[in-house]
Amino acid sequence: MTENYDHYISRHIRRVYLKRLLSPIIYLGILASLWIFFPLAETLFPRHLDNPHNLSDYSHSRSSYIETELTDLYFTGYTSTFFDRTNGYYYYTLWEEQCVIVLLSPHTCEEGLPHIDSVKIRGRVLEGGNAYTSLMNNLAGDLNWTRDGISEKMSSCYISEPAFRLSFTAFFFGVYLVTGLYALIRLLLNVLYICFPVLCPACRQLGLFGKPSVLLAQAETELATLPQLATEDMFITEHYFIVLASYGVAVIPIAEMLWIYKYSTLHKILWYHFSISYTLHITANKHLYIQCPKNMKSDIDGIIDYLSEANHNILVGFSEENRIKVHNMQHYRLHTEKLTAFFQKKKNKDDLS
Repeated sequence: MTENYDHYISRHIRRVYLKRLLSPIIYLGILASLWIFFPLAETLFPRHLDNPHNLSDYSHSRSSYIETELTDLYFTGYTSTFFDRTNGYYYYTLWEEQCVIVLLSPHTCEEGLPHIDSVKIRGRVLEGGNAYTSLMNNLAGDLNWTRDGISEKMSSCYISEPAFRLSFTAFFFGVYLVTGLYALIRLLLNVLYICFPVLCPACRQLGLFGKPSVLLAQAETELATLPQLATEDMFITEHYFIVLASYGVAVIPIAEMLWIYKYSTLHKILWYHFSISYTLHITANKHLYIQCPKNMKSDIDGIIDYLSEANHNILVGFSEENRIKVHNMQHYRLHTEKLTAFFQKKKNKDDLS
């Protein structure tokens, strides 16, 4: 048994956090794929369009997001609609002897101003579709030009400000950044807990009752030498109650326990009841609460019986009376600790003076 349980708590902590490495790694891989296949950076930091002659070079999906400053724009008289709602106004401007078509949002052009002296926009360079072809045909008729003649002066691409959708991209990028940062932090913490098990949350909770490294070493020694009671994932030593489950780890000094009880959960699918599981609830000093779910009734009963014998001050069973007692005990101890700390601080000041 000494060989089986030697440093068993630390080894279990490493196994738990090794398994937890998988989900953040997969999620960060998904985010990396999105970054590669979708133009997230290009949307937030668009390229500057400085001349219209190579407009078609910007029409590729990753380079189509641009920002530019245009002057002397004239309203064509044509609009773009989406579900009977005007979402853009077509303007044209002469730029280095090239006629450039620009679709401005209603806010930018104030619902179709006849002439705009200068405007700085962010937009997308798009290949002209059926709507753009119809616009060129109508403009050719308005200007008494031929279709071929207007094609020589106009590019097959145009600039669309409504297609830039910065608000959606910014929201998506915010979610991307926050969730990616969270996944990276979880990954780094899991690696830290694997390298240094004493830093994991379960061991840090021991800091409520003393030095975590010392208490963890004591618990591991007791578990390795002679555990008093053992179930599938719960152990009792001389001074500690230890949970080593797939969902996590808990190490609690028995002397610090205040209240224990079990709670049953009925599992069913539709109207068919197929099993009952039991959860052990433990309340300890320093407002520490532990739940051990999905256990067998016999295991829970054995744990409760042994803990109540090991510490006769533990309240057993769920009742309103016990709940009030535990609340009063913790409230009283909290004020007692504050009062003790106050007088200790005052004593230290008096000694210095």
